[in-house]
Amino acid sequence: MKNNFIKFLFFLLFSNSIMANVTLPNVFSDNMVLERNTEVAIWGWANPKEEVVITPSWNHQTYKIIASNQAKWEINIPTPKEGGPYTIVIKGYNEITLKNILIGEVWLCSGQSNMEMNASWGIKNGEEEAKKATNSNIHFFAVEKISAETPQNNLSGNWAECSPETMKKNSAIAYFFAQRISEDLKNVPIGMIVSAWGATPAEVWIPENVIQNNPELLNASKKINPNEYCPIEPARTFNSMINPLIGFKIAGVLWYQGESNVGSTIYDKTFTSLITSWRTLWKQNFPFYFVQIAPYKNGEDHYSSVKIRDFQRKTLRLPNTAMVVTSDISTTEDIHPKDKKSVGIRLANLALTNIYKANTNLVNGPLYKNIKIENNKIVVSFDYAEGLHFSDKKSSQFEIAGDDNIFYEAVAVIKNNSVILKSEKVKTPTKVRFAWENTAQSQLFNQSNLPASSFITE
Repeated sequence: MKNNFIKFLFFLLFSNSIMANVTLPNVFSDNMVLERNTEVAIWGWANPKEEVVITPSWNHQTYKIIASNQAKWEINIPTPKEGGPYTIVIKGYNEITLKNILIGEVWLCSGQSNMEMNASWGIKNGEEEAKKATNSNIHFFAVEKISAETPQNNLSGNWAECSPETMKKNSAIAYFFAQRISEDLKNVPIGMIVSAWGATPAEVWIPENVIQNNPELLNASKKINPNEYCPIEPARTFNSMINPLIGFKIAGVLWYQGESNVGSTIYDKTFTSLITSWRTLWKQNFPFYFVQIAPYKNGEDHYSSVKIRDFQRKTLRLPNTAMVVTSDISTTEDIHPKDKKSVGIRLANLALTNIYKANTNLVNGPLYKNIKIENNKIVVSFDYAEGLHFSDKKSSQFEIAGDDNIFYEAVAVIKNNSVILKSEKVKTPTKVRFAWENTAQSQLFNQSNLPASSFITE
């Protein structure tokens, strides 16, 4: 009798092990936003050979998948145009019902503290903005900070509807971006996944194999100084805060980082590798919009941070990228500029123009295009140069040099949306630089009153 009872207990334990519960990554949960008008991947875990049935309420169709011998399943299901709230029922041996699911536009926000910064940090008009932040069409997924030595398949975080309380705890840039997008797209739901960590260098957001297989990146990563506030080793935040999200359908990425890479001599290659690696892993050439770091006094080297700004400008060689310049909405005394609303709106305007075709305004600041040497003068051409003008009728920020590479301030005149430069000290000019100092705030604007990026010709 006793032996039979023991056998029965073993049978129950064995049965329970067979009938493992279907589980989901945390990014698939109540209040989630899914990308509209596409096919989205949904995945999770179950017992090998277990059938998983997914039924979304927007079409009431059933989609079936059998879990693999790795105890994982993944399936693509179609999404309709924007709308909601919907439910998704996921059924195996157990049943999960995801509630308050919206269909709209999903953006991933990452970087360091300027992306992480929320209203509670004392942003400009933060308290006033928070009071009016109730918006059921904006949902946040806040990824909790955690590092890992190897790629992870899940992360800590949760989806939450936008309210004064949740707005205060989430990225201010993400909120203002979503607010503008939702408004201009006539209340299309917006999901903002925020995965950012203050003080992090770009290398920690890049897959380790990308850095290990590139001697330049590997050498640069070894020169990063230890930081008591964050990991500095390659891939540590990528493994834990980005890798688990790969495959989750997004409209694009917003990025604000660079301050912790001041001093790097190859940041353009580092940043380009980050963007390219993410797109490769997602198998999606998504838009990647980023914020140029603000003018700030960085130690004794007067050019350390302006070089990073120029590296960021050079990253625009990658397709489907765009950059927001912030030199006119920041002060040189604060590495964390408080005007996050303007930054969020400028990022949103890029998306509204380039992706959603809901805006026809000029949304980029003037960007250096090329130079033409005419005797003792240099003519500088720009993209996005309509209505080119100086903020104070003239500019002292252009410098020219000859082959000796000694720069002198040039007299600058605007003609036909180009800038003509001349200096009596440079008889045969060959090079130009503009706003070439850590604390330089651009004096050159276009008709949208957007500032030009600093640059140096090669």
